[in-house]
Amino acid sequence: MKGDTLILFARAPRLGQVKRRLAAGIGTLAALRFHRARLAALIRTLGRDRRWHTALAVTPDHARGPWAGRLPRHPQGRGDLGARMQRALFRPLARRRRALLIGTDIPGIAAADIAAGFRALGRAPAVFGPAEDGGYWLVGFGPRCPARPFAGVRWSTPQALADTLRNCPRAVLLRRLRDVDSKEDLEAMRQG
Repeated sequence: MKGDTLILFARAPRLGQVKRRLAAGIGTLAALRFHRARLAALIRTLGRDRRWHTALAVTPDHARGPWAGRLPRHPQGRGDLGARMQRALFRPLARRRRALLIGTDIPGIAAADIAAGFRALGRAPAVFGPAEDGGYWLVGFGPRCPARPFAGVRWSTPQALADTLRNCPRAVLLRRLRDVDSKEDLEAMRQG
């Protein structure tokens, strides 16, 4: 639907500031290159899709540069991961629209996954794309979303999705994908 919003949750591509766990295994320059390539691919493929409006939620808040293309940018703001994601998602939800948020480190994501997420929000108040590590690569809400969807979530743990689902009991789950957080994740992605 034209009023639907896809949010790319992104860190500005700066040496030593992106993919730190990955950088520990492959070096800061290689991690920066990976981050830039993934962000550019998402902007190119998903950012141009006319079925939804695409925006960036960026950190640092005032980050600028050609890396963002022509997409509108909004600051992530302060707080933990949940507070920043909720702020990004609730901006379009305030206008009674559906919104999906994805990270930039999921090589397997495709436009069909985003379309499936918006379809799921036609029958449920929340949707998640589970990640192999117990987290999630996609989160989305419709206008009837839970008030505090990220309360009590243990971020960066294998329990992140389970914790969030306790706050969103009628959620739909999409296919499981692997995000790239470490050298081992990168190697598994290249082999698979």
